[in-house]
Amino acid sequence: MPPAVPAEILLPPRTQIGPIGWLRANLFSTWYNVLITLLILWLLATVIPPMARWMIFDATWATTHEPCARAREAAQAIGVRPGACWAVIPANFRLFMVGTYPVGQAHRIGAALALVVLLGTLTAFRRFRGRALVAAWVLSFPAILVLLHGFQGSAILPLVETTKWSGLTLTFLLAIVAIVASFPLGVLLALGRRSSLPVVRLLSTVYIETVRGVPLITILFMSSVMFPLLMPGGLRVDKVVRAMLALILFSAAYLAENVRGGLQAIPQGQYDAARALGLGNALTMGLIILPQALRAVIPPIVGQFIGLFKDTSLVAVIGLLDLFAIGQSILSNPNWLGLRTEVYIFVALVYWVFSYSMSMASRRLERRLGVGVR
Repeated sequence: MPPAVPAEILLPPRTQIGPIGWLRANLFSTWYNVLITLLILWLLATVIPPMARWMIFDATWATTHEPCARAREAAQAIGVRPGACWAVIPANFRLFMVGTYPVGQAHRIGAALALVVLLGTLTAFRRFRGRALVAAWVLSFPAILVLLHGFQGSAILPLVETTKWSGLTLTFLLAIVAIVASFPLGVLLALGRRSSLPVVRLLSTVYIETVRGVPLITILFMSSVMFPLLMPGGLRVDKVVRAMLALILFSAAYLAENVRGGLQAIPQGQYDAARALGLGNALTMGLIILPQALRAVIPPIVGQFIGLFKDTSLVAVIGLLDLFAIGQSILSNPNWLGLRTEVYIFVALVYWVFSYSMSMASRRLERRLGVGVR
């Protein structure tokens, strides 16, 4: 019997595969997609070239203000707009990072950062995870605060007042303390709002709705102005601590609603199965319901933490010099007048890098826990 002749394989048209097919399917599939694509291309062609000239090709790359002054004078002489002056960043980089923290004690900030990096590295390896590592993370926060603050009269860790804490260091401290402390408080408020005890449910609801009904800047003003007036005479709470408390209380109210949404998403069958196993209310909530609820609301929780990290810039209104406020103070230097755009671009880039890093970590955690899969 003669061998079978293979049938001729017909490939799809070239307009349906490869780069041409992708362009046709995604950018030119309909007439309105064609219009949108052409409009975007026109905007990019209009915006990107002058932006690239200002940011890169005509920019002054230096570490002092003198080259920038000469470049501005040369541009004004020929009647063109001067390029960006990126010298403001390296010349003030230390100020951006640690602010007014004493120069001779800046190594303490480096030690605190090294501790966080070490714990983060250990957390990345599964074999090091356990109760000891969790305890190390919990103890690291007060240890870092003591390391940065020091003690009165100490030769090893001299006292550094919190008024000297500023720049990106202060932004990190405010964000980390607020995130870590608001999480358990928010969970307790969410459980309290779903409690069967009327008093607990009422108090939790009133607190959540009251805090969510006012902007963060109002709570910051109250912590800075009203709170000291209510304290007994002779008792003084540091301004940085008051700002941390304001951020914690504000974030906990929003976190409580996110957690409550996760609790409502758990089907009644999970409660019934736990009761069938003989578990009490506390064990049912702690071992069965709450872990599933928290896993389901990882995206909104991380989104709230990212927003909280950026909201730390509002502490500038109560006199704290965070990263954004340090940028504004640099602009008051006569050597850097008129460089508002460069400074704000750098500050925005710093916020974006850390916010995007938190988002990436959230996605990795979601994939590992199977959020939305099982």
